[in-house]
Amino acid sequence: MIPYDFEYYNPSSVEEAVQLFQTLHHDGKEPMYFSGGTEIITFGRLNMVRAGAVIDIKNIPECRALEFNQESLFIGAANALTTIEERNPFPLLSQTVSEIADRTARNKITVGGNICGTIFYREAVLPFLLTDSLVLVAGHRGLRSVPINEIFQEQLLLESGELLVQMVTNRAYLEQPFVSIKRRRQWDTGYPLITVAALKVGQEIRVAISGLTDFPFRAKQIEGALNRRDLSDEQRIELALHSLDVLILNDTEGSSQYRLFVLKNTLHDVLHELGG
Repeated sequence: MIPYDFEYYNPSSVEEAVQLFQTLHHDGKEPMYFSGGTEIITFGRLNMVRAGAVIDIKNIPECRALEFNQESLFIGAANALTTIEERNPFPLLSQTVSEIADRTARNKITVGGNICGTIFYREAVLPFLLTDSLVLVAGHRGLRSVPINEIFQEQLLLESGELLVQMVTNRAYLEQPFVSIKRRRQWDTGYPLITVAALKVGQEIRVAISGLTDFPFRAKQIEGALNRRDLSDEQRIELALHSLDVLILNDTEGSSQYRLFVLKNTLHDVLHELGG
């Protein structure tokens, strides 16, 4: 049970949600947007998150969208991870999110909630980083569309009161060869050590990683090494690992050396699956 009271609002439009946030913020209510609510509930019980008001976005049509037009796929931020799995509009995303937590939790966790969350894994963002997706956000100045590789820098850089509405992905990327690999210290339980999502666009392999450092990222610094066709797979991977410029996590799940060992073996699998 959350040990404090808060007000609950259920807007039916993006404009209403944003206006509610502005009004509640002006009144000192410390509002938060709410979709699945897993982090708000979990951390609220521990008194690590406090909100005077929550604004539920699940009934906003744009936030529940899961549809194609001629060129793009639109995924609303309030879609549950199990919805993505079952409808499978974006196979790389479906495979990547299918191992986040367990199915009961994935019924609640949403795409937007995972991307905007505070837990550092946030694996749902990896496929969007690889596909140069656009992020549609709403704020007091209206809607804006931003390339994800500009607005996601360790976290989604939203202005105060802005709401993640949708992710927009070019359909051409959805048909490219891909692989998503999650490695845990224990077989099928516990938090992951490393998650690697990879996409082959033309003859080039793109790679995004979660769990190596305290934020998910597209590993552009190692893609150049992995795509060196004049080198053996082993040489590519060694060069890729030496190209890393992030602080490797060292915690109870795994030491930094062990994480690098797991990453090295995972990159071997990526090259094997995608043809090197």
